Amino acid sequence: MRVSGLVRHLAVFAQALRERGIPVALSDEADALAALTLVDVADRAEVRRALRVALKVRRRHAAAFDELFERLWAPESGEAATAVVNAARDRRVPHGRPARRLAAAGAGDGERGERDVPSGDAPAYSPEALLRRKSFEECTPEDLAAMERLLSGLASRLATRPSRRLVPTRGRGRHDPRRSFRRALATDGEFLEFARRSRAIEEPRLVVLCDTSGSMDAHTRFVLTFLLALKKAARRTEVFAFNTALTRLTPWMVPGRIAQTLDRLSAGVPDWSGGTRIGECLAAFVDRYLDGTVDRRTVVVIVSDGLDRGDTAELVSAMRAIRSRARRVLWLNPLLSDPRYEPTARGMAAALPYVDRLLPAHNLESLERVLPLVAA
Repeated sequence: MRVSGLVRHLAVFAQALRERGIPVALSDEADALAALTLVDVADRAEVRRALRVALKVRRRHAAAFDELFERLWAPESGEAATAVVNAARDRRVPHGRPARRLAAAGAGDGERGERDVPSGDAPAYSPEALLRRKSFEECTPEDLAAMERLLSGLASRLATRPSRRLVPTRGRGRHDPRRSFRRALATDGEFLEFARRSRAIEEPRLVVLCDTSGSMDAHTRFVLTFLLALKKAARRTEVFAFNTALTRLTPWMVPGRIAQTLDRLSAGVPDWSGGTRIGECLAAFVDRYLDGTVDRRTVVVIVSDGLDRGDTAELVSAMRAIRSRARRVLWLNPLLSDPRYEPTARGMAAALPYVDRLLPAHNLESLERVLPLVAA
């Protein structure tokens, strides 16, 4: 099998998975191509495991994945792939971009005319890259521990983002002619020192309302871990949990003691992992906290799958009140990672007209994409 043939074979396999309702992104295909260079592709069981991990196949799709693998990943394909991958290894092609490594191996065999391997920068194969893209539903407690450092870095980037506003500074920065002339008046017109300005570090003003009902259980711990790290870096962050009742979490959150704080929250918040009444809880937030926590500089972030058992009229009224005061309203929905998802659930459909952006929140990479919207 030529290099381009191997890439095409993987693309056909990924397309077959998508047609069976298994979400596979192009970045997942690049990861799968990288994984094939790191396993024994003569061992079909090892190839199957590598592809299932790299393509991030969920448990509910395992049977369909296995069926398509048996049908499309024939033994002869594995043998040909072995020759290509071994050629890449034997030529000691530098690590970095898997698609280019395979293309280099094929070029040595006189196949320069068929290098239809993607020419863009494919993501490097690394545990950190896989962890950033791994769905929270599939993460283990060990993954949570490994992710804490990444989440802390993410929160720090948000809290130290420079604003567009220029403020006086004593260090390096742009010249400020107006202030320089004013200073010179005190020294008979002598410019002894130029005044300077630099971009201010504007701490974001955030109010986060996090759904802790049972349907959100797989995502709640990871989102709260991020919020704990964020609370340490951005002090003007208010955090609330809601399910069948609203609870202000800000006094409970102790940055730096993530595991203990999460255990304390799950034990102390009423009806944790239970049902949810989004409308009633947001109405309670509006009545008790809206005036003191939300103004025109505040970004309100709601993290929920929108599955509501309560009255949608109450939800609409609360969302209208929040939107009227906030700078921006973002709704993070883990279900949005599925390309077939449509916001037709009663709660989600009722809230949508008052939401500026509806965004996925199923892995670390999706949280990273929220940063510019929160800090802008």
